[in-house]
Amino acid sequence: MRRFELIAPCHFGMEAILKKEIIDLGYDITEVSDGRVTFYGDEEALCRANVFLRTAERILIKVGSFHAETFEELFQGTKNLPWEEYIPVDGKFWVAKAGSVKSKLFSPSDIQSIMKKAMVERLKQVYNISWFTEDGASYPVRVFLLKDEVTVGLDSTGESLHKRGYRRLTAKAPIAENLAAAMIMLSPWNKDRILVDPFCGSGTFPIEAAMMAANMAPGMKRNFTAMTWNNIITKGLFQDAVEEARELENLHIETDIQGYDMDEKMVSIARENARLAGVDHLIHFQRREVKDLSHAKKYGFIITNPPYGERLEEKKDLPALYKTIGERFAALDSWSMYLITAYEQAEKDIGRKADKNRKIYNGMMKTYIYQFMGPKPPRGDHYDKTHYICNR
Repeated sequence: MRRFELIAPCHFGMEAILKKEIIDLGYDITEVSDGRVTFYGDEEALCRANVFLRTAERILIKVGSFHAETFEELFQGTKNLPWEEYIPVDGKFWVAKAGSVKSKLFSPSDIQSIMKKAMVERLKQVYNISWFTEDGASYPVRVFLLKDEVTVGLDSTGESLHKRGYRRLTAKAPIAENLAAAMIMLSPWNKDRILVDPFCGSGTFPIEAAMMAANMAPGMKRNFTAMTWNNIITKGLFQDAVEEARELENLHIETDIQGYDMDEKMVSIARENARLAGVDHLIHFQRREVKDLSHAKKYGFIITNPPYGERLEEKKDLPALYKTIGERFAALDSWSMYLITAYEQAEKDIGRKADKNRKIYNGMMKTYIYQFMGPKPPRGDHYDKTHYICNR
């Protein structure tokens, strides 16, 4: 099998979680930088990474890297890359996205255009033709410039990995599935503990938690661009990865995962999304306002994405809303809360300073994940299992 250097972009601030995921899959990390993790792997690794990784955005094959401060250097650097090793004579190829940070070349459209011309020139010479039909499989390219260092990758994923395929209907401001998964993985929550999202919207947090509890791979029900790369991926490898995922999945478990929303329509949407994900039997959705949040059991988790006040008319309601969140959380004995928000006064209005917080970009919006830690539950064979403690 061919050996590649694979690049997995992720949300800024979640690199350590993705790194652990990749190591747990069995692959060696070569670099961790802002917003991406690079690792070595073969064709099988590419397929398994697409199917199993919960927190990555996509999986790129690193074609190469070089220094470029001018468009001529960009053209020559791109032309020198071994494109014929990846793109067949009938392949459809284009630069799908270009990003630039602290680099002299910063126009995405110009970068894309020049790189496409350089790729064409290289392949014209190799294949000894002057015209490409581009009616075969798709080979989208992504490029990132950081301080004039150009990194070029071939996108094996297509639509971002956060699109698991279950979320057909969404809330007004949904959180990306891979960011929701990363927040859950940031916490000590496991399938034997309670999880409640009092602002569940379209159900992303409860659904991602249920998928983790059932050991359900996030990419097993969707397609990937590289499935058509017969010149790179050995036939059947993606199917092998999906079969592996099916063997590891266990839907015959018990969980206490709950999602609440004040809007009955959103509750219905969340239920339908959970059904499409195949985990509706593991989640209890209910119409309930945050002021009514309560639970009799201990050591649970609130993991949620409350309103940020994106609209001007909503901002006036935020202090009272976050005060209510703080009051209901304080009433839950020994619980923990993980909350993502762009609202700057969140800690003040909740009435408690977070034990930890980290800045993260949700799309282009700067947000913070506030971590309010509850006590660890006691361990031991004699502790009441109804408190959802994992006996050892």
